[in-house]
Amino acid sequence: MNKFFLISFLFLSQLGWSQYSEKEDVQNLIEEFFYAFHDQDSTALREFAHPEIKMHSVTIDAKGNTMLATKEYTAFLTAIASIPITTKFEEKLHGFRININGVIANVSTPYSFFVNDELSHCGVNTFQLIKFKGEWKIIYLVDTRSKLGCE
Repeated sequence: MNKFFLISFLFLSQLGWSQYSEKEDVQNLIEEFFYAFHDQDSTALREFAHPEIKMHSVTIDAKGNTMLATKEYTAFLTAIASIPITTKFEEKLHGFRININGVIANVSTPYSFFVNDELSHCGVNTFQLIKFKGEWKIIYLVDTRSKLGCE
């Protein structure tokens, strides 16, 4: 009987560790994405994404109107690489909410965006990932951008 409990415990412990490790891997990918983003490293940013990645931004203007914009990932990479070196920008993440189900994951990260140390806007990033050939890749990124309610 004790052997059964020991084997069950070890099996369940391994499941818990496996899920934790996957969450760690996913969070590390998102953190590395933002390191590359801040370094304007379009080559690294391309590596984090699946070739068929989709991007959207939901903008909420000062009057509370909502607009949806679609951006090609290559255009995003070009825009990041073309930011002048004299412009300081930083996206500060305020936590991670990670859900994994097999080979797909969802990551939500509230953020504040600063340009030259001044708050520009805030919002939430939502990443959809797929485990493709043993590696997590971003397949979809949607973010909200608002000047309302930022702290």
